[in-house]
Amino acid sequence: MDIATLIGLIAGIVLIVFSIAGKEGEAAYFWDFSSLLLVLGGTIAATFVNYPMKNLWSVFRVVKNAFKRTDGSYQDIIDQFADMASKARKSGLIALEPDLPKIQDNFMRKGIELAINEKDQERLRNYLNLELSNIQKRHVIGQEIFFYMGTYAPAFGMVGTIVGLIIMMKNFTMQGGGGSLNIISNAFQFDMASQLKTLLGGMGLALLTTFYGLLLANLIFIPLGGKLKRRSEEEIMLKEIMIEGILCLHNRDHPLVVREKLNTFVPLKKRREEKQKQPAKQ
Repeated sequence: MDIATLIGLIAGIVLIVFSIAGKEGEAAYFWDFSSLLLVLGGTIAATFVNYPMKNLWSVFRVVKNAFKRTDGSYQDIIDQFADMASKARKSGLIALEPDLPKIQDNFMRKGIELAINEKDQERLRNYLNLELSNIQKRHVIGQEIFFYMGTYAPAFGMVGTIVGLIIMMKNFTMQGGGGSLNIISNAFQFDMASQLKTLLGGMGLALLTTFYGLLLANLIFIPLGGKLKRRSEEEIMLKEIMIEGILCLHNRDHPLVVREKLNTFVPLKKRREEKQKQPAKQ
């Protein structure tokens, strides 16, 4: 599990609770089921309007990636391709076929399998790039859903606040016996202090929907969309390394050439760290 995501969510909640306690507030002031239902339910309803059902079901599979730690590294992939390049250079690409079931990454396995059977390198490249493009499109949909939900939540929070204020003001004027003129004329016939207390209490309740909307958007939906975007960028980078590695295998490049080509994808700092580790490995 990615600890950073969990720490961020917990830290955000703790800070909100601390700010409430620091102002001598009570947790009960910030809980109203009907307000939360309006904001969360409205956000989900708007998302259903905006996206087809098949895309929404995919969110449940995508959201786990925000909490999942990425396996492997750039250097692991590069080492794997360097080993395969050595084997393919000696015995041909067909020698890699027995190793295909051992490759865990589906994209890499299919790419090498196609490289074994495809003679034209340009067609091989086109296929791999097309597959990568489709992966990117699927990732973007998952990210978009959370970013849009981050937009809808504050909007429904404002809708709830407006609804609450309208109901509160209508109830307030009705208690005065009619419209605003009746309130002025009967100002001394009822307890204005009690009415003001009711008004402020109702206003606080109405503002809860705005609070819920901002909280859901800025602590959950938008950050999750951002984390999925980072995960997608990392995965796409690994896939680009795999594409270049597969093409190197198809071209029967020397293992040293393969390693140097694929190392161009790795940040310079990580390359230096890897060089420092190599003597220790030997």
